[in-house]
Amino acid sequence: MSIHPTAIVAHDAKVHDNAIIGPFCIVDSGAEIGEGTVLDSNVRIYGPARLGRFNRVCHGVTLGSDAQDLGFTPEKARPLTIGDHNHFKENVNISCGIKTEEGTRIGSHNYFMAFSHVGHDCIVGDHNILANTATLAGHVELAHHCFISGQVAVHQFVRIAAYVMVGGISGVAQDVPPYVLINGQRAEILGLNVVGLRRNGFSQATRTAIKRAYRTLYTEGLSRETAIRQLADSPLSEVRAIAEFAANSPRGLVRYVRI
Repeated sequence: MSIHPTAIVAHDAKVHDNAIIGPFCIVDSGAEIGEGTVLDSNVRIYGPARLGRFNRVCHGVTLGSDAQDLGFTPEKARPLTIGDHNHFKENVNISCGIKTEEGTRIGSHNYFMAFSHVGHDCIVGDHNILANTATLAGHVELAHHCFISGQVAVHQFVRIAAYVMVGGISGVAQDVPPYVLINGQRAEILGLNVVGLRRNGFSQATRTAIKRAYRTLYTEGLSRETAIRQLADSPLSEVRAIAEFAANSPRGLVRYVRI
């Protein structure tokens, strides 16, 4: 392993032989740094954090820091578990867990831009992008292939499904179903996340079917239960995913402007 002479690494921290620890970094007791992971400089890895393989952690990042919860005490800290091939830009902050045994969980291939924040006990999937200063409050669930724009604030316990784009400076207070573009101080659906769906190989026919599904859910005057039953019978897995998400949404879905 390569550890800069100014770095401080606890004797019982687990650091892979191929990891790189840059100048003025601190790796606490109990932390784990996986193969090929690079800590650039002035990075703090707190004890509850476990990083997988080939993560890039840029200047000033703090991973596994104390949960921002008034009831937090050090003995209540739960792990922060991070997968592989994530990129954390300057001054990103991700909290450890406190309320769940699994703690805070980050998947793989995510890109966190400068000053973005993930709160305690969040679950973040794979291939997501959080732009500058985007914030996930505690217990947020972010699926995969989502784009969270700059200065977005996501309320605690909100779930955001796959292939969603959230427009800049939005406040998200309710669950967001898959494939849509949302925006607003209290975010509303503006339409499909067409760019994201195209980039991820969704055909025109599939995008059209998704659009029709949202019309069924929101604009045809059906009860929520009736619309969900109709969508659940679709032969298309993407439409069934919308039905499943809507059926399991304790906070309720965001409103729509147009579909």
